[in-house]
Amino acid sequence: MVATGLEVMLQEKLDELRNRKVGIVANQASVTSDLTHISDALSAAGVSIAALFGPEHGARGEIADGEPVEDCVDTRLGVPVYSLYGKNRAPSTEMLADIDLMIIDLQDVGARFYTFLYTAALAMQSCGKHGVEVWILDRPNPITGTNPEGPILEPEFASFVGMYPIAQKHGLTIGELARLFRKHFGVQCEIEIIRMKHWSRKMWFDETGLPWVLPSPNMPTLETAIVYPGMCLLEGTNVSEGRGTTKPFEMFGAPWIDPVELKEALKRFDLPGVGFREAYFIPTTSKFQGVRCAGLQLHVYDRSSFRPVLTGIAVVAAIRKLYPDEFTFRAPSATGKSHFDLLCGTSSVREAIEQGVSPWEIANHWEAKVSEYAQLCREVRLY
Repeated sequence: MVATGLEVMLQEKLDELRNRKVGIVANQASVTSDLTHISDALSAAGVSIAALFGPEHGARGEIADGEPVEDCVDTRLGVPVYSLYGKNRAPSTEMLADIDLMIIDLQDVGARFYTFLYTAALAMQSCGKHGVEVWILDRPNPITGTNPEGPILEPEFASFVGMYPIAQKHGLTIGELARLFRKHFGVQCEIEIIRMKHWSRKMWFDETGLPWVLPSPNMPTLETAIVYPGMCLLEGTNVSEGRGTTKPFEMFGAPWIDPVELKEALKRFDLPGVGFREAYFIPTTSKFQGVRCAGLQLHVYDRSSFRPVLTGIAVVAAIRKLYPDEFTFRAPSATGKSHFDLLCGTSSVREAIEQGVSPWEIANHWEAKVSEYAQLCREVRLY
C-alpha cells in the first residue's frame, strides 16, 4: 500500500511537531488509510493545533457545492476554522498570528482547474511573507503522474481555476506542483515536502491500496477524475456536465440533443480509449435542474490511451456543429473573459472550435508547448 505524506508524517515526524503551533489546510479527503481526519489524528497524538483552514467545500467537507465557506469554530477541537474560499483566498496576518507551522494536506485530481492547487499556492505565498514554515503532505495524482495534456495557461487568463502556466492535465503530484510553483512561478516560502512511500508515476489511484474519499462533491469516483480534465470544459457552455446526477462529468447532455446523432458525430473523430452510450437524465442541481436531458455517457475502455482533454474538446466541437442555434458558450464574466477560456487557459481553443477546426488539429497545436512544460516537470519530480 502507498503511504501518503500524512502517514509518513505520523510515523516519522511527530516529535518535530511537539512544540509547534500548527495550522492545517485540509478537507474531508485529508485522512489516514484508516479514514481518520488529519486534525483528529494529530490531536490524538498530542499535537497543538492552533487553527484549521478550509478550502472550497470546507475543512471537513461540510459545505455544499457552490456555497461560500464561512469562518467558524471546529466543534470537535474547539479551534477556529478560517475560510480560504470566501472573502479571503489566502491566510491573513491575523489568521497566522498564532501559527509557526502550516501543514497542507489536500487531494488533487490531476487537472489544472481544481481550486485546491491555488488554495495551497496562496497559503504558501502568505506563509512565506509572514515567516511561517510550510509542510506539504504529498498524495497520489489519481490519474497517474504521466502524460501531461492540453493547452498551457496563458498569463492573461489566470484566475482561481488556473493561476500558473501548467498543462490542463498536469501530470504532477501536489508536492511536485508546490516545487514547480517555487522554482518557476515566484511562490516563495520555507517549505518541506513530506514524500509518499511506494508510489510510482504510472500508478492509478485504484492501484495504491488507499481508500477513495471524494475530494469534492462532484468527484465521487476515480472514473470521474479520469474524464474530468476534459469534460469539465462543458462548465463553460450551456450543456449539462452531469452535475446533479450520479455520474458527473461522465454523463452530459441537454434537452435539445439527439443522442444517436451526437454519438455518430463523435465516432467519426476516432477518439482513443473511449466509447459513448446513449443516456438520459434529469439533473437535481445546476443546469436544467428538474428537466429531462438527452445525451451520452463516456465509457473509458483503455485509460492508458484515453486522452481526456482531446475528448472534451471533441464533445464541445461536435455539439456546437450539430446544434448551432441551441449551443452557446457561457457569456463573459465581469472580467470580460469567457469561463470556457479561463478553463482552457487560452481563447485559442474556443476560437478554433468556432472556426470548425478539427479537435485533433487543435490538440496538435499545443504539443510543442506541452513538451516544454514536460521538461519543467522533470526538474521537480520527486518520484
